[in-house]
Amino acid sequence: MAKARLQEDRGIATRPTGLFVVRALAPRLLHVKYLESALSISLGYGMDRRHLRYLLALSEEGNFTRAAQRVGIAQPPFSKQIRDMEREVGAPLVQRLPRGAMLTEAGHAFVARARAIEDAFAAAVDEARRIGTGLAGRLRVGFTETGIFHPRVVACFLRFRQRHPGVELVLEEQLSVALVSLLREGRLDAAFIRPPFPTDDGWERRAIASEPLVVAIPKGHRLAARRTVRLTDLRDEPFVFYHRRVRPGLTDTIISACERSGFTPRESQIVTKIPSALRLVAAGAGVAIVPASLSRVGAVDLRFLTLGERLSAEIALIWRKDCRSMSLPGFVAETERVR
Repeated sequence: MAKARLQEDRGIATRPTGLFVVRALAPRLLHVKYLESALSISLGYGMDRRHLRYLLALSEEGNFTRAAQRVGIAQPPFSKQIRDMEREVGAPLVQRLPRGAMLTEAGHAFVARARAIEDAFAAAVDEARRIGTGLAGRLRVGFTETGIFHPRVVACFLRFRQRHPGVELVLEEQLSVALVSLLREGRLDAAFIRPPFPTDDGWERRAIASEPLVVAIPKGHRLAARRTVRLTDLRDEPFVFYHRRVRPGLTDTIISACERSGFTPRESQIVTKIPSALRLVAAGAGVAIVPASLSRVGAVDLRFLTLGERLSAEIALIWRKDCRSMSLPGFVAETERVR
């Protein structure tokens, strides 16, 4: 019989069931009204959920024999459990009749609370199971201000929202270096970032996209009529660059490529965010080399030219190996299905 009860509760022991569930799950179930009542019953009395089910069955069947059959025990021990409950409560809960039983006023009050506790327990188990299987909960994902322009990153967010509607997806935009710090501190679960990627132990990474770099120039620029340029065509142009402290990967890629083409690019402005670089280009401050997905911004005062040299910018999803989010595996799986 004990084995049957354990199976009925799906692996959660009935003693001390109420106390276990309240302590473990109450922080996630603020909407459940009677968890405090469940805790007080578990701590202050010898009763557990089994006793509550017995009294609920008796209240609904109105007969000791039928109620005992319903919960799967013989009628004599069933009647004893009800008497034990009444002794602990200190008041009669059931009025025995020649052909059945009915609740006393105290019994009605007790059953109302007991039913609410049972409902709260069922909700707790259901929510814990959903969170534990990644069907509910909260997932915090970061992205860079340029990464969000790439259609594959957007598709990852959209696909996950559609297939995991029970998970709250919390998004945060930051620079790549800031996103790595937030991941280290446990304030994010995963992030889409640009190089350089963390190289120390404890990280997981999935490649999301590799896109070409293009040249952004003002609409009235001398090269605006062309579709493709080479780096040597930009030898005499001022460059809008990115601060190495916050965007070392892209800056180093551009400078190294220019040096291989025989010149050192002339710096006119330094910015921390690529969208700011584009606005400065439109204002005539110079040219900028940016990921191709930025050409989707639709700026009418800019032209984006294909770069003859094959330079690229990567986007990857990274996360800590010790991340505890139950929803993260599902998110990673969905990103791998995006093409």
